Amino acid sequence: MASTRYARVLLKVSGEGLCAPGKTGIDGKELRKLANEIKLVVDLGVQVCVVVGGGNLVRGAVIAKDTAIEETTGHYMGMLATVINALAVQDTLESLGVPTRVQSALPVQNVCENFIRRRAIRHMEKGRVVIFAGGTGNPFVTTDTGAALRAAEVRADVLLKATKVDGVYTADPKTDPTATRIERLTYNEVIDKRLGVMDVSAIDLCQRSGIPIIVLDLKRPGNMRAVVQGEGQGTLINAGIATATKPRSNS
Repeated sequence: MASTRYARVLLKVSGEGLCAPGKTGIDGKELRKLANEIKLVVDLGVQVCVVVGGGNLVRGAVIAKDTAIEETTGHYMGMLATVINALAVQDTLESLGVPTRVQSALPVQNVCENFIRRRAIRHMEKGRVVIFAGGTGNPFVTTDTGAALRAAEVRADVLLKATKVDGVYTADPKTDPTATRIERLTYNEVIDKRLGVMDVSAIDLCQRSGIPIIVLDLKRPGNMRAVVQGEGQGTLINAGIATATKPRSNS
């Protein structure tokens, strides 16, 4: 029996989370680390869904600046990159014995399911990790906003935003030794101070849906599991009140 604070979580991972530091592409070791961290949470009996970015392979806005590719086309290429990443995460999780499904907002029927909200929820209820790909299916919308949208649609208890540091700091901890981690922020503080945690549209959607955000370091072994259990290190972003989701026991 394991006590957890959240019953259903959405994990947002950037494409850079799948590659070695300073590199591009997909790194097998980093992929395995990610899968192991997800499995630790699944083993608690928590329902998990994942939104993965595609920046390790293609950034639509960037590629459009340096080529004759239209920006709209570049964004669609970026969405397809998230499908590639999702398939990589799927196979790695399956190799650890974790059942998964990939659902894409862009129809790619030969390799994954189309996104269907009720089906995604049923998959999670059956213990499968659902990996959402293809963003929202629309250009000019980031995967951060897509993650907030999916979290609202599947009624996630929390959105876990994986970053390179263990929360939001008063300054860049890599360059400023006096930087301290902020334990809690409100949605409005993040927007008003332009902290850049996620897109404003993503923060706004989480605020309207009442979904707390926890910014955490996924590279720290066991940290995501600890956060889901109400411990661990990270910055909680909500309306300024205690999370409404109470601890429960999972069998």
